[in-house]
Order: sequence, then structure tokens, then C-alpha cells
Amino acid sequence: MEKIKMTTPLVEMDGDEMTRILWQMIKDELILPFVDLKTEYYDLGLPNRDRTNDQVTVDSARAACKYGVAVKCATITPNAQRMDEYHLHHMWKSPNGTIRSIMDGTVFRAPITIPSIRPVVRNWEKPITIARHAYGDVYKSVELKVDEPGTARLVFEGRSGRRQEVEIHEFEGSGVLQGMHNTDKSIRSFAHSCFKFAVDTRQDLWFATKDTISKTYDARFREIFEEVYEQDYKEQFARLGIEYFYTLIDDAVARVVRSKGGFIWACKNYDGDVMSDMLSTAFGSLAMMTSVLVSPDGNYEFEAAHGTVTRHYYRYLKGEETSTNPMATIFAWSGALRKRGELDGLPALVHFADRLEAACLDTLNAGIATKDLVGLMEGVEPRAVNSAGFIAAIRERIVL
Repeated sequence: MEKIKMTTPLVEMDGDEMTRILWQMIKDELILPFVDLKTEYYDLGLPNRDRTNDQVTVDSARAACKYGVAVKCATITPNAQRMDEYHLHHMWKSPNGTIRSIMDGTVFRAPITIPSIRPVVRNWEKPITIARHAYGDVYKSVELKVDEPGTARLVFEGRSGRRQEVEIHEFEGSGVLQGMHNTDKSIRSFAHSCFKFAVDTRQDLWFATKDTISKTYDARFREIFEEVYEQDYKEQFARLGIEYFYTLIDDAVARVVRSKGGFIWACKNYDGDVMSDMLSTAFGSLAMMTSVLVSPDGNYEFEAAHGTVTRHYYRYLKGEETSTNPMATIFAWSGALRKRGELDGLPALVHFADRLEAACLDTLNAGIATKDLVGLMEGVEPRAVNSAGFIAAIRERIVL
């Protein structure tokens, strides 16, 4: 068959360890036989990030902004142990954090669901998508440990010369302090990304903070979301028959558990970090969780929600067989190809992405699965295979 043609390249961000091995297997077996793949390639593997002083990460993010669609392999964020293991010159920052900052994006994570793996919450009938604000809060906080009595104050000195000051706490002994921030610009970008994603996917959008307690910080999130909705999206939501709903974060958690799913749940940074892992586990496995970074100006970066699967990689280096689940990485590729096809008016590329995902689901529904899923499956006779066997079974089921 003639391969499907592309007009604009994807930005391809390669990664680390076991996911890097799967990355090449997926390309060789599931994409290159069917698509005349055009990518602008960036090696975000930790050794190359170290060689380039992490400039490659910056360049890849800028390319994503230029071309509009990127697909990313999982990458290592080094700690002290990784510094020694890889002989690094510097403990480089999270590539995801750098890319999110440059693209000014919001992370949307949703589970891949199949009938044979039922959610722990039995009334969930449809996937729940977490929208995580990927800036500020505790992730950009500054902290102090105090070891004597004294007064802690929060001070802002404006460039105009105006000074604002509030007392935080009068310490009678030792303790800890933390200062957090966010910006109207980042919150507004977060809001636009959430509302646009809701429109694109035709799903209700829930947003939750704790503005009854945090009457300035969290309240600012609620105010900006309401402003953006009223000014730019209210009519579109009404026309599509979808709803924007705000509630307190504790009420949202209770409502989510009682819901049937099928909506987007927008959360501040920390809430989204925690709740995305809770949802992925409740729906089955982190290896079955998609992730897409969406910027307010319509750029997309698709990736798997999980890490580099280090334990399997060490086994792979010893020549041992591994049964690593590639589903989320395959769906990163299919999501990027679909979006590229939509933006470039290439229905054949969109159709291929749909068929690739269908082949993955057909494989799992036939009971062919990696070891992490076998114990979760119900109503089928599961058969554990290694990663190569699973990918081969998917290829057999791709029907264009």
C-alpha cells in the first residue's frame, strides 16, 4: 500500500530508558510501515541534554510552538543518584517543566478505558480528564526553616514605591515557612486552555479551588475563570450544550466519586498532580493514562503520563525479557498524528490514528496484554505477552 503523506512535520522529542526502546519499536512496527513520517527530531535523552547544557529542551519547545504539534517520549528528571549514574555536569530541571513554561500550556490527562478493566469506582462509565495548571503554587515556592522566636511577614515592594506588608505568624519557637505565587497571565492562559479543550472535546468543564479559605489567592483563580467564560466561551458552551461548573475542591472530590464521569476536571497545580494519579489508579493503571499539553494559542504536545520505567530498563540491559506496557506512548503518537491531520486537512492521517487506537483496544479486548494489566482484567481469558509481542499483535489488527 502507498504510505500516507504528511505535509507539516511533527516535533519529535525522544527520551530515556525503557520508553526510549519502546519509542523506536512503536515507530518501526506501527507507524513507519503506514505513514511517510515527517518529524523534526530532538534527542531529549539525558546524555544529550547534558551535552547541550539543556539547550535541546528549549529548542524542542520552541519548535513545538512553531509547528503546533509535538510528541514526546518520557524523560528522566535527574536527582543526586542520576547525577552520579550519568556523570552529569548539572542537576538539570524537569524537561516537562521547561516545555510547559515555554509553551504556556495546561496538562490534560485522561485514562484509556476498556470493558475488561472496570474502574474501582463502579459508577464511573466514562473517562474523567484532569486539567492541571502546570505553573506556580508549591512547585515554585520558596521555603524557610526557622529555629528561634520571631515574626514572619509577607512583603511586596512595588516598582512604584508602594509597599504592602502582612504578618504571617509570630513564632514562639522553631517552625517552617513557605511562600507561593501565581500570575494573572498564567491563570488566564490556564482558563483559556481549559475552555478551548472543553469545546474541542464537547465535554463539561468543572473547576474547583478553596476560595472560602483562600479568599485572595484561590479567589483570584475563580474570578479569572468566570471572566474568561463570560467574555469568550459562554455562547459556545450554550450552543454545544455543555456546562461550566464551579465548586469547592472538597465538594468536587465528593461529586467526582458519585458521578458517571465524562467531563473535564480543572485543578490547580498541586490538586491536579495528586488527583491525576488517583484517577489513573482508580481507572486501572498509570500506563493507561494519556497526557497532552495544550497552550492557549492552540499548540499541542502529546506524551505518556508515566515515567521512563527504569526497573524494566535495567532488566532489558541484562538481556532479560520485559513486558512493559506501551499503550500510553502509542496513544501519544496517535494523538499527535490525529491533531496534525486535523490541522493540515489530511483525513487519511486522522483515519490512521483512529485505526491505530482501535487496533490497540481490539488487542486488549482479545485478552492479549502486558503483565501489568493481566491481574486487572475481567470477563476475558488474559494472556500475558512481552512488549514486542504486544506491539506485534497490535500491528496484525491495524485495518485501514
